[in-house]
Amino acid sequence: MKNVVFVLGAPGSGKGTQCEKIVHNYGYVHLSAGDLLREERAKPNSKHGELIEDYIRNGKIVPVEITCSLLKDAMEKSGREHFLIDGFPRSDDNLRGWNRAMSNEVNLQFVLYFECPEDVCVGRCLKRGSAGSGRSDDNMESLKKRFKTYVNDTMPIIDHYQSLNLLRKIDANRDADEVFSDVKVVFEAAK
Repeated sequence: MKNVVFVLGAPGSGKGTQCEKIVHNYGYVHLSAGDLLREERAKPNSKHGELIEDYIRNGKIVPVEITCSLLKDAMEKSGREHFLIDGFPRSDDNLRGWNRAMSNEVNLQFVLYFECPEDVCVGRCLKRGSAGSGRSDDNMESLKKRFKTYVNDTMPIIDHYQSLNLLRKIDANRDADEVFSDVKVVFEAAK
């Protein structure tokens, strides 16, 4: 059975940066739901490309069947056993879809939650966008929509995992190395 850690937090909270450090130190495979969706969108013959682009540009959550299918394929292709799933589940529909499709195939170890104020996250995303991230959603208009979706749809998922005692909350409003020192404590405790 594959081991999974969900990695959640607002756009710009540092999920990707911390996942890189976890991969380097603990050997997990990092699967970003957003990156997988953007890769699928970029394929010339993708049957879901236009739909994915429309959802991403409008800050909406892509249908769970598409996201779960991409995650499952990536997990199988890797041939590995330990995964960080970054940016998923982002809504109750994501959670229910994941449970239908994957709950018998994976062991959810815990949920890593990067807590960071919205103004800090927005600043990070805009800086990333101006540095040429190539992401069509690193702009103020999309960020407003993304944060509304995050507050309305993802925060209840974070609360759900808190109620199950599976949430590991990290203060992400600090230097990346300081944040990672807390992340290490969580991963060492999980061994």
